[in-house]
Amino acid sequence: MTDAELHAAAQVSKAWPFEEARKLLKRFPDGKPGGAPVLFETGYGPSGLPHIGTFQEVLRTTLVRRAYEVLSGGAPTRLVAFSDDMDGLRKVPDNIANPEVLAANLGKPLTRIPDPFGCHESFAHHNNAMLRLFLDRFGFDYEFVSASDRYNSGAFDDALRGVLRNWQAIMDIMLPTLREERRRTYSPVLPVSPTSGVVLQVPVEVVDAEAGMVRFEDDGQQIEHCIFGGNAKLQWKVDWAMRWVALGVDYEMCGKDLTDSVRESGKIARALGGRPPEGLIYELFLDENGEKISKSKGNGLTIEQWLTYGSEESLGLYLYREPKSAKSLHVGIIPRAVDEYWQFREKLPAQPIEQQLGNPAWHLLRANGDQGGGGEALPVTFGLLLNLVGVLGARATREQVWSYLANYVADADPAAHPALDALVTRALAYNRDFVAPTLQRRKPETNEALALAALDEELAGTADNASAEEIQNIVYEIGKDPHFGFETLRDWFKALYETLLGSAQGPRMGSFIALYGVANTRQLIAEALDGQ
Repeated sequence: MTDAELHAAAQVSKAWPFEEARKLLKRFPDGKPGGAPVLFETGYGPSGLPHIGTFQEVLRTTLVRRAYEVLSGGAPTRLVAFSDDMDGLRKVPDNIANPEVLAANLGKPLTRIPDPFGCHESFAHHNNAMLRLFLDRFGFDYEFVSASDRYNSGAFDDALRGVLRNWQAIMDIMLPTLREERRRTYSPVLPVSPTSGVVLQVPVEVVDAEAGMVRFEDDGQQIEHCIFGGNAKLQWKVDWAMRWVALGVDYEMCGKDLTDSVRESGKIARALGGRPPEGLIYELFLDENGEKISKSKGNGLTIEQWLTYGSEESLGLYLYREPKSAKSLHVGIIPRAVDEYWQFREKLPAQPIEQQLGNPAWHLLRANGDQGGGGEALPVTFGLLLNLVGVLGARATREQVWSYLANYVADADPAAHPALDALVTRALAYNRDFVAPTLQRRKPETNEALALAALDEELAGTADNASAEEIQNIVYEIGKDPHFGFETLRDWFKALYETLLGSAQGPRMGSFIALYGVANTRQLIAEALDGQ
């Protein structure tokens, strides 16, 4: 595939990253003026521990960034991960250690609140570090920017001056969107109290826009106060617009819950003399109960939880797909995501270029600069690993699993199959925490017992090195035999899963028996028949 072929295919690709990137290409058909890099931004509110909803925004934005680079023939780009760590803490998150530390500092900027974990300069520094740790682990190319650093250093002072100059225009945009009670106290600027250190929600009067001077009431006293140098921050929608203009942001996506904010911040950006960025409004993730995931509630999944039970690539696949559709986010989706990623990756090299650009693996491989063409395959699916580990039990070890893999995998050495070895560890954790506690093998019905006995008899005459396909044919023939009374093969396989594996669903049985071993499978059958 030549660069010209790739560029031509990208121009018409229906993959959503290319559709998003074409918005930027339309905005800058000849590149950004002066050869400046196109600036992509993601936002993070460090009032709670990072979760997958935070990470997905960086990943998805990176996918659009890489697509734009292809479409533009390699135009320069930057990605800024911006932390809103100047925000005042409104409430204590539910899932935080030592909550009394936070409770004593409610209302203060997040970077001016002690770290309840006791390991960083502030609460925000702790949460920022956790976000950066994972982004670095995944290999993202990004620049981390702190709101507090920008406000405190004076880097935003000129932008704040612009807000004061355009005060009335901003008020005219915002006031019609507010309830009557809120209108009476609304201010685009939130001064930081010089006495309490709290971010104040009070009416503010502009005294001198050029000098940054404002007047407001603090603890019953009328004071004049310069908002420069970290002595104030902006109200959320004004802050977002100011940042777009001050940094020159060209693309930023956000969740559906910020739809109104996008509209109003866009108007404010224009009032400040700038242009709102292009962007995608994506649907939100839901937990297994259908509720929106929240940093403060701690529902849904953390990044660490996903990576305990699944791979980085599987997380990437889940986040790539259908950004405009709401999706449930819980541990039960992980095994399928792991296997689907490897299926996409294996197919990639044989696909024509048009299909490659629609293959999630193509985009995910390029997210952190990997130009590889895929094609690798796992010798054992994650689903099959889980079934093997499920039979071995909650106390199974990595060494035990690899001893069984020797029945199925050529050169069954962890060093030769590092991706598979990583999944063995995750399968053991997933089984221990979610599968083993729920497994319960039921007694076979009369016709099922007869079929199991027939399968045992056939396996008794089967060589230990029989292929998975040979064993699968044996299983098929028994299920199709009308003597055993199965209406469909599905009924037969369901019986195998429930009586031998203790699960309502399971693997391709020929593959499982080849992996677990003929003799071991016959022992499972004997146990099922003994318990009849």
